[in-house]
Amino acid sequence: MNATVAPDITTLKVERRAATPIAGAIAGILFAVLFTVSVTMMTSAMSDLAHDTGAWLATGAGRFKFAVALIPFAGLFFLWFIAVARERLGRFEDQFFATVFLGSGLLFLAMVFAAAASGGAIVASYAKDPMGFAASSTYLYARQIVAQIFDVYALRMAAVFLISQATLWLRTGVMPRWMALLTYAVALVLLFIVTQASWVVLVFPAWVFLVSVYILVSHLAGGRPAASGDAPLPPKDAAPARQHGEIKRG
Repeated sequence: MNATVAPDITTLKVERRAATPIAGAIAGILFAVLFTVSVTMMTSAMSDLAHDTGAWLATGAGRFKFAVALIPFAGLFFLWFIAVARERLGRFEDQFFATVFLGSGLLFLAMVFAAAASGGAIVASYAKDPMGFAASSTYLYARQIVAQIFDVYALRMAAVFLISQATLWLRTGVMPRWMALLTYAVALVLLFIVTQASWVVLVFPAWVFLVSVYILVSHLAGGRPAASGDAPLPPKDAAPARQHGEIKRG
């Protein structure tokens, strides 16, 4: 009889660790692309907030709806990116900064979803009453809500997300020092700049794209760094201390 060879656990573990960060890095790249396309389409479709009369709804509503429809998919990819960023830290993950990192990332995503949903509600309300809605105070209120959520609160949560991530990188050394310092600089821009220019919003997906490309290239080139916190794997020919429930005695 031919004996069935069981899959080597060590090999499966290595393959899983190699595949997860690569998939997460690709997810980060997809988030950056979808989020950038969505924000660019929104800002190009809408009028400037200071001079907005609602006239853009007559010509840009369809483009705006398509941009809003991309946001949920970008959010799913961003969640995957967060998971990979935590996985890269391994057992060196600091509970305090990891909590801030995870909480701020989820709050950023929630703010983006809320702003997109509010924008979608504006377009849907205009479709019901094209003549009266754009000139109403309700439109002005909804327009300000979208701007405040997206341009103020979401960006501040993104800044906290970057600060906590950069701090974890400096403490653990899983990413280059220049990447952590660059992350601090981007966080300061998002935290303190007061403007509604679209380029400020696009700084965050550009950072995600840079980090994702670095993680992808580093894994394809030779795997994750040793400082990631994982214990070294035993050689394939090492005899296990416990086998089939029996304790090895000296």
